[in-house]
Amino acid sequence: MARKPATKPKAAPKAARKKSIAKSKAPNATNDELLDYYKAMLLIRRFEEKAGQLYGMGLIGGFCHLYIGQEAVVVGMQSTAGPNDSVITSYRDHGHMLAYGMDPKGVMAELTGRRGGYSQGKGGSMHMFSREKNFYGGHGIVGAQMPIGTGLAFANQYKQDGGVAHAYCGDGAINQGQIYEAFNMASLWKLPVIYVVENNKYGMGTSIERASAVTELYKRGDSFAIPGKQVNGMDVIEVRAAAEEAAEWCRAGKGPFILEMKTYRYRGHSMSDPAKYRSKEEVSKVRQESDPIDLLRACIADAEAATEDQLKEMDKEVKSIVTAAAEFAQQSPEPDPSELFTDILVEA
Repeated sequence: MARKPATKPKAAPKAARKKSIAKSKAPNATNDELLDYYKAMLLIRRFEEKAGQLYGMGLIGGFCHLYIGQEAVVVGMQSTAGPNDSVITSYRDHGHMLAYGMDPKGVMAELTGRRGGYSQGKGGSMHMFSREKNFYGGHGIVGAQMPIGTGLAFANQYKQDGGVAHAYCGDGAINQGQIYEAFNMASLWKLPVIYVVENNKYGMGTSIERASAVTELYKRGDSFAIPGKQVNGMDVIEVRAAAEEAAEWCRAGKGPFILEMKTYRYRGHSMSDPAKYRSKEEVSKVRQESDPIDLLRACIADAEAATEDQLKEMDKEVKSIVTAAAEFAQQSPEPDPSELFTDILVEA
């Protein structure tokens, strides 16, 4: 049931909103759900902004790929996840970790290579896991996570636990041959896996038009009899609806489903990428017209789900969570050198 405030909140004046933001379709979501999505997306945005700051300060080393602009995809997908569902993704993974319930302190500590991180500081930005949250990692090898995600779906089928695997990749990875081997096996065995292709238009610095003969990526499963759907990945409500459809298909034993999420990243491919392959005007236009957080904020205002003051208070709360995560990360000790020899062998 939708939450009903004690006093009817006053919606934000329309003049205060970005006039060019497109309106979301009438959401089949309660006010509480809208606010939960907003907070989750805001947490990812603020966390990634802080991660970018720490990288600039030299506190995060190696590679660091930010998720700013793509928040609606993973939050919408996660909103339909069941207790036995699993998730696996590529190296642009911080947002996925947060959306699927991993502690921001543990994630930030891992980014900074500290002992309090999810992989004890040995995985960094690109490699961390949580068995507790059924999060089987970000993976640095392009496309390698998709066959593993297919294996996770096989485990769900074998155990008959009703779980569905969420396997994410980007448009830059979709041309990898191992992905099509995974598609073939998943279709043959009717495995419960949703392949989520986050199409942010650029694989590193190459536009999808220059890299893919067929740019409608949801059709990539046609030759394997895998249905697909193209989704506005900037609209969390549309993402959730598509995720529900795909999950229902998988749980019914019909096999895999492909969701192509049309999204956009505001930053470069990684922190070292100046993103000169696209214009500032292009990025500005997307921010102005399609920002996922602004789109949901307008939806919340139209639904009178919260006042501007309540949303500002939520932003303040999120910033305090991120600040605490950054402080925890910097205070956590570095791994002992002996950690080099742990977690490398399991005797079965």
